[in-house]
Amino acid sequence: MSTAKKFAGQTAIYGVSTIAGRVLSFFLTPVYTAAYRTGAYGILTTMFSYVSILNAVMAFGMETTFFRYLNKHADNKRQVYNNAFASVFAITLIFLLLTLPFTGHIANFINVSTPIKAHSGNIAAVGTTHADFIKYVDYFIAILVIDAWCVIPFAQIRADGKPGRYAVIKLINIFLFISLNLIFIWGLPFWMNHNLPGSGFVAQWYVKGWVGYVFLANLISSIVTFIILLPELLKIRFDFNGKMLASMYSYSWPVLIANLSYIINENMDKLLLGKLLPTGHSLDDVGIYGACAKISLFLSIFIQAFRLGAEPFFFSHAKNKNAGQTYARIMDYFVIAICVIFVGLIANIEILKYFIPNKSYWVGLPVVPPLVFGYVSLGIYMNLSVWYKLSDQTKYGFYISGVGALLTIVLNVMFIPKYSYMASAWVSLIAYAVMMVLSYIWGQRNYPIPYNLKKNLVYIVSSIIVVYLSFYVFNRNIYVGDAMLLVYVSVAFYFERENLRAIFK
Repeated sequence: MSTAKKFAGQTAIYGVSTIAGRVLSFFLTPVYTAAYRTGAYGILTTMFSYVSILNAVMAFGMETTFFRYLNKHADNKRQVYNNAFASVFAITLIFLLLTLPFTGHIANFINVSTPIKAHSGNIAAVGTTHADFIKYVDYFIAILVIDAWCVIPFAQIRADGKPGRYAVIKLINIFLFISLNLIFIWGLPFWMNHNLPGSGFVAQWYVKGWVGYVFLANLISSIVTFIILLPELLKIRFDFNGKMLASMYSYSWPVLIANLSYIINENMDKLLLGKLLPTGHSLDDVGIYGACAKISLFLSIFIQAFRLGAEPFFFSHAKNKNAGQTYARIMDYFVIAICVIFVGLIANIEILKYFIPNKSYWVGLPVVPPLVFGYVSLGIYMNLSVWYKLSDQTKYGFYISGVGALLTIVLNVMFIPKYSYMASAWVSLIAYAVMMVLSYIWGQRNYPIPYNLKKNLVYIVSSIIVVYLSFYVFNRNIYVGDAMLLVYVSVAFYFERENLRAIFK
């Protein structure tokens, strides 16, 4: 049980930084929308959408590969570290060669901004010129490369069992990014408006309403993070093994494809909504769907925190005699935890909806239950995925995620025109549920783990029933919902009391 306690403790620490990062989007969204015109906020969305895809490409799945090869080459961990960083470094060099000579063309491709209208109706050109977009591209090329160089050092910290250092560095990055945003957006205008010392110097270069300050804040925080990671970076030696390097690339490219497929599953529905719905109300529906989907973010935070703690843990215990039983026990409590969160979110949706202060969005609340259960399925899939990572069969991750991405695209194209964002919510659930089932079936054939299938299904099915009653039958009544949540938790605690007592001891 000490193993389980260690795992839970590390996951909790990793979760602190993960939660802080996700809260960042809630905290800065009202700041951005108050400071920038709608078109400028569209620039933010566009640039960060590209970055979310390119980040996965730059990392090339090498984080997962690093943990796997540490386990395979336990007697040569330093060379694994060197090779993993060399792999990412080589990809960044190729990226720089393909981008730096063509920043102008990239800026033309990204710049979809026609004249941007201010809230008052006036035309505003701040931040929309070709020169501005070249600066944005330059910033993000630097951000992508620096962040990629930090991937393996962060993985090394996790492998060394230092969740505290990991969380501190991540939190410094987050709080620095927030602080710089507030300084650029609110602090400097306040400084100039009140003619404080140095305001004349600031006025010489500060451009009010320029969205590039958000990207500049991101770049500065990435540079500071890189500097803090120098102790890990300075341990890198030019001690490479060509055969190991080739093997690591072979292992990691299916992981890369799986990660890209996940990004498609997360984002393609929003893109297709804008393309497939009539122009008159497509943006309204995308906004409603996107805003209500953020409520499901609470569950994805838990899943991300779990993944950060689980991945190095699973690999480090792969050679233990009772590894399969350990993985099965972790799955048991993961399912219970994720189902409790599922029930709790839906039971309290009448409170959580106030995260979206504009009541016109609340018409989209029916998308929340299928979206949240989609994340339940995704979390279980991520837990199940240990089998193909430990058995060096990452091609199955490619197959499974590919199926999910294909379902996301095809079903959205089929049903969005008729059912709008409700189709997207249910398609998301279907895609992740299919991925979960495929991973379990193929996993039991290729790398059997003694999961307690009946027990887990009881918790999953019972949570669905409670959510259905709470949301649809009792019409989101918070008192009934929380009463049912209390009963659900009490029953789970009763049946798990002996195991929980052993863990707490």
